[in-house]
Amino acid sequence: MKLKKYGTLVRAGLMESLQYRASAFVLVIGNLLYLIIIYFLWKAIYASAGTDTVSGMTFSETLIYLVLATALFNFMEMYIVWDMGRSIQSGDMVLMLLKPMEYRSYLFWSYSGEHIMQFITTFLPTFLIVCIVTHGAIPLGINLVYFVISVVMALLINYYINFFVGTICLYTESIWGINIMKQVIVMLLSGVTVPIAFFPETLQKIVYCLPFQSIYNAPLTLLLDGQPESGNVLSILVTQFLWCAVMGIACRLFWKLSIRQITVNGG
Repeated sequence: MKLKKYGTLVRAGLMESLQYRASAFVLVIGNLLYLIIIYFLWKAIYASAGTDTVSGMTFSETLIYLVLATALFNFMEMYIVWDMGRSIQSGDMVLMLLKPMEYRSYLFWSYSGEHIMQFITTFLPTFLIVCIVTHGAIPLGINLVYFVISVVMALLINYYINFFVGTICLYTESIWGINIMKQVIVMLLSGVTVPIAFFPETLQKIVYCLPFQSIYNAPLTLLLDGQPESGNVLSILVTQFLWCAVMGIACRLFWKLSIRQITVNGG
């Protein structure tokens, strides 16, 4: 029965994504403009460096990483904080809590259909175009299997972070400031805007102790490694699994504690 419920939510998410074709078109145009800016920005950085390799990465490797990171970000982007904040402010949160399905599960599976559509319309085409344009610069082998496993756990970690931040709205009843702060932290420390290889060594050590790099940097590291060492692969996947467990437990406990003190406006 549970699988049937989850399947229904996934289908609903797919159908909802298909209804907003204009927004998908705008997203594609916006990404193209962003990637053009990224290209000229990093081209200027490498030109000023006076060397073909910076922080162990060539210009081509950096550009491929950032293009795929942007596509991965668009694929895994969630608006849970906005949804939870608006539900609290409007009073709809009370109705959500009365549903037979647990609220955290409901949110996760509701977004699953949207993620499937975003994967098909954003990440997959970008990946194929990069493979064709770079003439096989991205290796195609066992690394793709590791990448898929890593992306599944990255989605979970990203969901838990968003849900944890959304739960804070139960106390603040504020959305915009909290969500912007979350986005800045995640985008900076996950390797989306700047590859982690470019960070100072001390900052790299700190970043690798945080869950954010497991969202985007970890899957991309596995994807772009044509000859992955078993020890390195195991280390990345185990780290992601541990963060899934830690963040999942933290979200569950924080939600149970916070829901007792819920105060809802409107409704």
